[in-house]
Amino acid sequence: SSCNSAMHKTLAIKQHCNCLKANCFELMKGSRAQVMQTLIFMMVEWQRLQKAIDWPIPDQEITHLSQSTSPVHSTFSIVGLKESYKVGEKISVIITARDHNKNLKRYGGDYFKAKLFNAKLKASVYGEVVDHRNGTYSVALLLPWEGQAQVFVRLEHSSEVVQILKKYRESSFPRSHYNGYFEGPGLNETKIFEVVECNLKWGADGSWRKGDCCCEHKDIKTGTVWQCERPKKLSCDKLVRHSGGRLENPLNLFEHRSGEGYKKKKKKKKTGPNRRTMEKCRSGMTTPVPAGFYLKDVWKSFVCNTRQFSPAQMANCLKNKIVYLMGDSTTRQWFEFLEIKVPGGPLMAVELKNNIIVHWRVHGVPLRFGKVMPITDLHYISNDIDEIAGGAHAVVVFTYCAHLVFHPITFYVYEVAKIRQSVNIYQSDWHMLQLNTVMQEMFRDIDGVIFVDVWQMTSCHYLREHIHPGPVIIGNEIDMLLSYVCPA
Repeated sequence: SSCNSAMHKTLAIKQHCNCLKANCFELMKGSRAQVMQTLIFMMVEWQRLQKAIDWPIPDQEITHLSQSTSPVHSTFSIVGLKESYKVGEKISVIITARDHNKNLKRYGGDYFKAKLFNAKLKASVYGEVVDHRNGTYSVALLLPWEGQAQVFVRLEHSSEVVQILKKYRESSFPRSHYNGYFEGPGLNETKIFEVVECNLKWGADGSWRKGDCCCEHKDIKTGTVWQCERPKKLSCDKLVRHSGGRLENPLNLFEHRSGEGYKKKKKKKKTGPNRRTMEKCRSGMTTPVPAGFYLKDVWKSFVCNTRQFSPAQMANCLKNKIVYLMGDSTTRQWFEFLEIKVPGGPLMAVELKNNIIVHWRVHGVPLRFGKVMPITDLHYISNDIDEIAGGAHAVVVFTYCAHLVFHPITFYVYEVAKIRQSVNIYQSDWHMLQLNTVMQEMFRDIDGVIFVDVWQMTSCHYLREHIHPGPVIIGNEIDMLLSYVCPA
């Protein structure tokens, strides 16, 4: 779903090999020719990823806040606005960015979001914003339903804020910290408890703490190294639990004041029928823009023939199947939705009549769950996939995104590539968009793998945007998933 030693090794060879050394050579097995072939492939793929997530930024840092994009003075207009339109037509919207002094911006990089919606019909559709890199942006919005509609545009981040986000995303500054809970025997049958800070060991600077500071917990298969400050009384092997810790804000006062939030609406009318013939859902399908639209809170996909599943149809679709849900709170919400239909819990649901088993398992560190969790419950997705036998009865779904926005994107690429390697045998909304793009690109050409892209489904819905979407969105996402499992 939407959100790699190999990939990161390429970056290491080309740009900063120091940050990866150990991980690089773990993948370098085989003959010299095989190693060189792998390196060439990774270099080409890393270039493709860089192109996919490329985002323009100002050519210099601003010196006054008034020079940043203003949510008040920036405007949009509908080109050639008419009284009415036919369903299936598109309208063109032009966005003009201005700074706080009302001056036109001369460069791009602002993160605008756009959609068309009708609150009474509970209808909405996503619009892709095209950056012309000169301070103007355009959006082509499809008109997919009968009735009225309103254009909604919001400045999510100014280009100056995106510049700050990119700066700190690639730095070794530890924006997120974590707690490690150590437990061991003491004198006279007592127990010793110690809580220390932990974090990821990654990047050119390596450790987030200097000197002989830390215990290192290395996963043998993925090569990922998790560090915890050395406990005063207990040994390193006594780490038993984990939780999210404090957040550290790297922004200076000037950067912190660069805020935004912008929306405007305009109305238009349109009429006409809406009919489309869609093919069966299968792997290898691309995600168009728009990928579909909501009408009466039901997602109408333009990707493939999705349908709404009744409880009986859902049970029949999943009959004799084992569903493995892995990752973060997205798959947890999917599990909770399915659990209503397939009773069980807390981490596994079993329905004996139709022989259905649904598992959920959280991914490994870094993980920012608020509650304290046993360290043995945290598993790297690539390792879990390696342990699944597979077959027609197995449905594997994973999301890996939200908890990674505090860490360099090179680490995310590294981890996703390890997941992809197993398959071959979902902060800032801008950060989430970038990780979603990486995930989509890296699984684009893998036969039999389906990327369920729900970015547009959550972006255009009328519910308030939240990291955990409402039940109506989750229900539509599950219908999308099952339409791939049981295509019609």
